Amino acid sequence: MYILQPSLFSFDELMKYEPETRLRKIFSTLDLNALTDRIPKAAVGRNGYRASDMIRALIAKQIEGIPCIKRLAERLKTDPIFRYVCGFKVIGSTPDESTFSRFFQRLSQNDSLLEYFDLLVQKAIAAGVIEGNTIAIDSSEIDAYEKPLPKKKLVNDGQNAHWGAKRDSDGNQIKWFGYKLHLACDTKSELPMALALTPANVYDSEMAIPIIKDLAQKQGDVIHPKYYVMDAGYDAKEIYRYIWQDQNASAIIPLNNRGSKQPPEGMDYNGTPVCSAGYPMIHWGYDSKTKTNKFRCPHILGKKNCPYGSNWCSTSNYGMVIKTKIDEDPRRHCSPHRGTAKWQKLYNKRTAVERCFSRLKEYLSANNIKVRGIRKVTTHLLLNCIALIAGSMVTNHSAVAAA
Repeated sequence: MYILQPSLFSFDELMKYEPETRLRKIFSTLDLNALTDRIPKAAVGRNGYRASDMIRALIAKQIEGIPCIKRLAERLKTDPIFRYVCGFKVIGSTPDESTFSRFFQRLSQNDSLLEYFDLLVQKAIAAGVIEGNTIAIDSSEIDAYEKPLPKKKLVNDGQNAHWGAKRDSDGNQIKWFGYKLHLACDTKSELPMALALTPANVYDSEMAIPIIKDLAQKQGDVIHPKYYVMDAGYDAKEIYRYIWQDQNASAIIPLNNRGSKQPPEGMDYNGTPVCSAGYPMIHWGYDSKTKTNKFRCPHILGKKNCPYGSNWCSTSNYGMVIKTKIDEDPRRHCSPHRGTAKWQKLYNKRTAVERCFSRLKEYLSANNIKVRGIRKVTTHLLLNCIALIAGSMVTNHSAVAAA
């Protein structure tokens, strides 16, 4: 049962609180028994520290920006308040660096943390924190901890860091050695709902369908997204068709005109029919029954002063009408129609995933990787995402009951 209250402060404001205050608030939303029950039974350390306390300490490491396990062990040893908030006894021993390293290794060897992340997303949906109507998908660079190697010496097995390149929002080329974090993000709450980590050389478009499938499989019973918003790097026919036919939703993606062919005769690049005089026709609505977009004569509607008049194309006082079927080409013909105010309004929501990446890197520690290998890096990033969702559940709706 959840007792929802109006939002009092944002996640950004939460991070300005004193460490023990923000940690208490974030930990109050986490029922870690749901996670520790999924971890294979083994001795956590020589003193038998509870798995829930170890996990809280690892999450606190991300929130407090503690650079490495060694510093985390030192903080627990010297800071009694921090130690108490994480669940350890105020007077007594605390885990050392090797104990944490072994526990992190165990946590990375199975999917227990990923399963808990999915469970926390479900709780956030149930609490009304995550809406799930519009999903933004994008990737962000993650630098590797290991030393960069020449491409010819790299093992391209999908499990190790690789060289990647992409252009930033200003068009500048960025190169890095490491990984890509692919996120499906709720545009309303700006929270991650599904994630995948790949070597940096994997194209963004390759991961769109897998991450949508993963989200549908895990959360399909509680949410039914209507729109998936992505940048031009995801402009691929198979993505449009999968979203339209398999997910019964619309892909909001700008066309990537680099190397593209000329549009079909009688249409412009956005899929808008062009009249006989060469003017783009005016979008006049969508018919959900026939799944068609309707376009009318721009002269009749007063948008263009055609020298030939409307009779050149049609003798009807209504003017010439053309309908396009989305099923024939979901990339060229989409709903809402590309270029309309509604389409642009939806596309503007894509920045939600950029703000999600920003919080993961600026307030947490997604850009401070001190482990090697894709499984350990994934574990590190999952801890960040769990902290972000838990903190947002506190700040956005003050979910009193444990998540």
